[in-house]
Amino acid sequence: MARTKNRWIGLIFISMAISLVIIDGTIVNTIFPAVIKSLKLTSTDIQWVQESYVLVFASLLLVWGSLADRFGRRLMLVLGILIFVLASIGAGASTDASSMIVARIIQGVGGAMVLPTTLALVNTNFQGKERGIAFAIWGSTIGGMVAVGPVLGGWLATVDWRWAFYVNVPFGIIVIVGLLWQVNESKAEMRPGRIDILGALISVVMLGTLVFSLIEGRIYGWFTPTGNKFKIGDFTWPDTSISVIPLALALFVVALFGFILQQRAREKAHKNVLLDLSLFSIPSFRNGSIAVTIISMGEFGLIFALPLWLQNVEGLNSLSSGLVLLWLAGGAFVASGAAGASGGKIPPKVSVRIGVLLELLGVIGIAIFAANGAGWGPISPFLFIYGFGVGMATAQLTGVILVDVPQNKIGQASGSQSTVRQIGSALGIAVLGTTLFTVTQSAVISRIENLDAFKSTDKAQVEVLAKSLSDVIVDSSGGAIPQVSMVLQSKGAPAATGDQIQAATAAGFTDGVKATGWAAAGFLFLGFLATFNLGGGRKSKRK
Repeated sequence: MARTKNRWIGLIFISMAISLVIIDGTIVNTIFPAVIKSLKLTSTDIQWVQESYVLVFASLLLVWGSLADRFGRRLMLVLGILIFVLASIGAGASTDASSMIVARIIQGVGGAMVLPTTLALVNTNFQGKERGIAFAIWGSTIGGMVAVGPVLGGWLATVDWRWAFYVNVPFGIIVIVGLLWQVNESKAEMRPGRIDILGALISVVMLGTLVFSLIEGRIYGWFTPTGNKFKIGDFTWPDTSISVIPLALALFVVALFGFILQQRAREKAHKNVLLDLSLFSIPSFRNGSIAVTIISMGEFGLIFALPLWLQNVEGLNSLSSGLVLLWLAGGAFVASGAAGASGGKIPPKVSVRIGVLLELLGVIGIAIFAANGAGWGPISPFLFIYGFGVGMATAQLTGVILVDVPQNKIGQASGSQSTVRQIGSALGIAVLGTTLFTVTQSAVISRIENLDAFKSTDKAQVEVLAKSLSDVIVDSSGGAIPQVSMVLQSKGAPAATGDQIQAATAAGFTDGVKATGWAAAGFLFLGFLATFNLGGGRKSKRK
């Protein structure tokens, strides 16, 4: 195995590479209001700007992880950063929703090349106690960057939101130079023969249809159509009693079984496979993959909702709302330092459990103390606790999953665990996003209909007004809340009535955020229970 000239300096650039991807995955959260106004995005556009990246990202992780083993992990990482940077230029130059979504899709291609290769390079360049410290740094970087993204985005949005993407260019150049300078190439010995092209195609269909279903179930209807039209180019989903989502889920199931059968057949014929299914016979890998899927469902969905709430309800600007999330980043970085100082004295499994429990406590605190007019103060300590938990759990969970994986299968295993993490994140964002907007809509309607100002008003008229305003609030992801009173007054409504209605819409959005927090807490609780099954059973010897 090739060694880097200085693997700790190399780790800095590997961590910078993953930071670039993670920051960009969250940076859009605080620039959304500016992007929405500039590009005139709908709520569906907003979700696709964020989720198209996740969809492509999750679909290609297995492919790039396997190809990196064969052709070189550093090569794949450098190419991924290059594609990511070029796509960032396209995102910054976007003029409408379509061009932004296309750029985000290409960013997803590059990002999917980065995540599994950084993980594989860390795993192959560090052993023993050093590996635990390296994983702690790598994992805490992910946790911290989730919070740094919105902060950086908020600051750049005060200048021009496009710089939230353009900033990737100089950063990416530095990372590429550093990787070529201090990180040696790493490959695995492969069987002779062609790469598994068919398996790659099936895996893209499999993961793409699953993530699409999770993201778009709320939009198109889980079974019955909602009225929104699914379109690809000139094709429009016909008016039927069944939405497009059941078809997508059926394709996922077919592709899943096809992928398993095809991979087993190739393995039996001693041909190269995209994913060695025998990895799941390793208890630490199998149980860890289950745990990370559940934990990911609850980890970062709330970060999508908080910046919207801080800006549209609490009145903070993009920079200020981003700075609030520094409490989360601070917690993650403190956890990183604590992991290094402990020198492996705390068993990784225990560290994971403590981390997930702290995440759970932090999210519950946010759900309880987020309130209209309370500002960011009451939730900041819980953001710190949450961030500390993310730093502890993320840092060690990856190491627990890969601890018994043979070296020649690290790329496949890294891609697999990264894939299940992204599937968990996509599922969590889909469920938590649905929770946010569904609860917000019903809460806004209920609060407006129960206002004292409308006690003597015709009930049917109030219902129409409440439904209309709730649709506007949801379609704008809360961005219309600050203008509600002014718009109503311009249409002849008394100032007092306009203010009451605006307060009701703000309270309804807060109800949605609180419900999102409780839903995230539910996932984290299940994830906490799953951590008690880590590392059980027989172990596989590393080769």
